[in-house]
Amino acid sequence: MSDVTIKQLATVLATPVDKLLAQLEEAGMKFSDPEQSISSKEKVKLLGFLRRNHGKRETAGEDSAPKQVTLKRRTVSELTVNPGQRGAATKTVNVEVRQKRTYVKRSVVEDQGKVLDPEREDALRKLEESQAKRDAEEQARQETERRRQEEEARQKAAEEARLKAEEEARAAAAAAEARTRQQDEVIDPAVLASEAVAPVAEVPVERPRRSEDRAGESAGRHSKPKHAGSHRGRDGEGATPSKKYFGNELHLSQEGSARRTGRKKPRARPLEQSRSSGAHGFSRPSAPVVREVQIGETISVADLAQRMAVKGAEVVKTLFKMGVMATINQVIDHDTAQLVVEEMGHTAVKAAETDAEVSLLAHAEVTGEAVARPPVVTIMGHVDHGKTSLLDTIRRTKIAAGEAGGITQHIGAYHVETPKGVITFLDTPGHAAFTSMRQRGAQATDIVILVVAADDGVKPQTVEAIKHARAAKVPLIVAVNKMDKPEANPENVKQGLIQHEVVPEDWGGDVQFVPLSAKTGAGVDALLEAISLQAELMELKAVREGRASGAVIESSLDKGRGPVATVLVQQGTLKKGDFVVCGVEYGRVRALFDENGKQIDEAGPSIPVQLLGLSGVPEAGDDFVVVADDRLAKDVASQRDAKRRETRLVQAAGNRMEDVLAQMGQGGEGQLSLNLVIKADVQGSTEALVQSLTALSNDMIKINVISSGVGGITESDATRAASSKATIIGFNVRADAAARRVVESSGLDLRYFSIIYDVIDQVKQVATGLLGVEIREEIIGIAEVRDVFRSSKFGAVAGCMVVEGTVKRNKPIRVLRDSTVIFEGELESLRRFKELVDEVRNGTECGIAVKQYNDVKAGDQIECFERIEVQRTL
Repeated sequence: MSDVTIKQLATVLATPVDKLLAQLEEAGMKFSDPEQSISSKEKVKLLGFLRRNHGKRETAGEDSAPKQVTLKRRTVSELTVNPGQRGAATKTVNVEVRQKRTYVKRSVVEDQGKVLDPEREDALRKLEESQAKRDAEEQARQETERRRQEEEARQKAAEEARLKAEEEARAAAAAAEARTRQQDEVIDPAVLASEAVAPVAEVPVERPRRSEDRAGESAGRHSKPKHAGSHRGRDGEGATPSKKYFGNELHLSQEGSARRTGRKKPRARPLEQSRSSGAHGFSRPSAPVVREVQIGETISVADLAQRMAVKGAEVVKTLFKMGVMATINQVIDHDTAQLVVEEMGHTAVKAAETDAEVSLLAHAEVTGEAVARPPVVTIMGHVDHGKTSLLDTIRRTKIAAGEAGGITQHIGAYHVETPKGVITFLDTPGHAAFTSMRQRGAQATDIVILVVAADDGVKPQTVEAIKHARAAKVPLIVAVNKMDKPEANPENVKQGLIQHEVVPEDWGGDVQFVPLSAKTGAGVDALLEAISLQAELMELKAVREGRASGAVIESSLDKGRGPVATVLVQQGTLKKGDFVVCGVEYGRVRALFDENGKQIDEAGPSIPVQLLGLSGVPEAGDDFVVVADDRLAKDVASQRDAKRRETRLVQAAGNRMEDVLAQMGQGGEGQLSLNLVIKADVQGSTEALVQSLTALSNDMIKINVISSGVGGITESDATRAASSKATIIGFNVRADAAARRVVESSGLDLRYFSIIYDVIDQVKQVATGLLGVEIREEIIGIAEVRDVFRSSKFGAVAGCMVVEGTVKRNKPIRVLRDSTVIFEGELESLRRFKELVDEVRNGTECGIAVKQYNDVKAGDQIECFERIEVQRTL
């Protein structure tokens, strides 16, 4: 340390110069001028003096060095805040970050550890003593419990021996009584004469008596042979001989004579005695019988009554007291059945799983070495924020251009070869109606990419996607899209997401924010690098060898190929020819296709494929498992179908009295009902439509979806709609010829849609009673493709025959294949021979070139339609 003046030292210590000079003088150093220099030794001497004055120990050498050092850092940055109002000026807020870190000398920490060692040893010793004491108390308690049980066993054995001895005594007495009766029947008449001369006195025998012996005391006293015999007197009464010749009064009967002389009335016969004593009769139980009743997920009222050994009417009465109206043939759920069992005094037990389900669980166990697998990434966000466009940029395809209305209608699954490795992408719709699809996508994923438009900010579906990701406990990466627009404001996106606890890394959080542009491709490489980094941190692994298992992403019905399920393999390897169970459906894998339509032989973990060969269309979200044989698959599927059918019966039959009374109260209000029959191209769209439309019900109108399914509209759908006076909604599907005949003959309302919010808006307007102009699509002509020709100018040209209506060149068209929409656009040209025409009528041949579409095949139908405004009427 270099020498400084007293004035400089006073400035550093923030002490007045006069006070510092006085302290130096007290320490034995003479300074008079503030400009005099002070050396390092003199500073140490002053420090020692001040320590002694304050009662502290003076240290020297290494001990004088500081034990800890505290560093403080303060940084100030500016944050721009957008007030959210048009025309308002932005505000700048200063953000100050203060950091404080303390570094402690290593020798000090070691000394503290040495000091604490004796305390730790003392604590460990006390812990061992406490443990030994508890062990001794537990051993003493067990010894006391053992002695008590032995004493109870000895008392129980003694009681059983006493009861057995009494039982043997009673049996011996009964045998002696029987022998006495036999002797009475063969007694000699001379004995009677001797009794008349010298009657034998009865000597009572004293013995211990119990309460049950007193009832038979009278019969036991007259079991002796002195008045017994087989001689019947002239009065012909009983087995006791008449004594009218032996001192009895002649005018009295035998019973009257017994009363006069004090004798008991004649004993009952052996059969009557056994009946009256109850020795071999029915014994009524002293306590109610408690049974263990096994209950499954559902059970009928009749089966429940049979298992409790009661009448079905008693169970129905108990249900009625609980507020549930059910007949003896209806099915109730597990919770209601458990309450009934407990109410009637029995014990409810959960029924064991079926053998088929147990066998399926054994098949589902995959054993083997886990290897690294590709990550499954789900792209979520608000509608029209660029999710599908971003995926197109990664895949170098054009998917968004072919979507109806520019929005995704169902989940798309793809796996992409990137420079960072293989990545599987799940594209979810952003419309509000597809909540269940987004939730299903988040549950089957490893990483969620939240796409937010830089010029639009946080929207309702963005918040919903954040909630789904948190519920699934998966990491989140935010992709700020549309950065190429001049009005892009990424700071606004960050501020909006902070309100939902999504904090970027540069603001001290743990969420990666990647600015990019799906249109220009800028920032896409950074996004792929962020995905690879996150996947590497998660260390994703799966067993590749063994039977496959996974989840159904989407399902549909193809007229040519049958049920088609898009599945995501999560464990094992799915191969062609495997037997699978998928929810309530089963089958054998006939073919596997990737997202490009190419047939493959097998698919490993994290690979999405289309599966053919199931018995029906599975529900989206079901799990699939590969099993050993077809028999097990069929058993499991049939049991699940029965269980699901019983559950639906419970939901349909579970009428509570409150619901019935509420319906009775609303009977006079005249609530309207709108019945719908919904058919869509995929299972996810059907589910979204049913949930969205039924949610529109209110007090004035109730919307009932009486039938829903996947595939084209058939004759049975039209017949069902005609019987219930329902409106038929076709979402990307069409009605066949038989169904159209039923619709025309019955005058049904059949509407086709390709955009989901058009369906919701039209039904909402009718349900809320809003009259106005609606946009309705009317088919004006259908042309059937007979052959396809190639043209150097127009590409594929379809040679067609107009089979219905008129095809016009300036109207939009759709291409149908097996009654399902595969493309929507407009005509490139419409020619009759070589002449360009504006329209072609029914029964006329023509050539049609579809704009930006060259995959027209023979057998397809080209549907020409127009959008017209129709005044809505109720």
